[in-house]
Amino acid sequence: MHLVDVEKAIEHVQSCANFDGGYGTGPGAESHSGQVFTCVGTLAIANRLDLVDIDKLGGWLSERQLPNGGLNGRPEKLEDVCYSWWVVSSLAMIDRVHWIDQTKLAEFILKCQDPNMGGISDRAGDMVDVFHTHFGIAGLSLLQYPGLLEIDPVYCMPRDVTNRVLGRTSK
Repeated sequence: MHLVDVEKAIEHVQSCANFDGGYGTGPGAESHSGQVFTCVGTLAIANRLDLVDIDKLGGWLSERQLPNGGLNGRPEKLEDVCYSWWVVSSLAMIDRVHWIDQTKLAEFILKCQDPNMGGISDRAGDMVDVFHTHFGIAGLSLLQYPGLLEIDPVYCMPRDVTNRVLGRTSK
């Protein structure tokens, strides 16, 4: 952290904040859940989540869930397994995972798994790939799916390892 001008980074992240509670790739850019992850993660690392309108952002993120249980990255777009990580990790950072239907999301992810190849695709019936397999499993871990260790949404390693490294006793 000593190599980074943390205050300037926070200033830039705040300049990317939007009226809807989300964050864009730059000032005035449309909110996107991938960028929300980056901005909220930056603020979490800097211990500045106090700058986030948590309920407004939580509302925007929870609206990313579609009737089939999947999540999209921004309004009016299709669901995609990768957003199981981008959206749920952001919700986890602000303690709002309970604002989505976790059971429906897990079912959506599992429907995207190829029973023969074992990987996960963006949507059911599409070709599996490493990217979506990775983010599907990461999303399931945040949902505390049985048999998976929960990943720390900020530091992207098992939560118990993050706690040991940072000397924390809880979340």
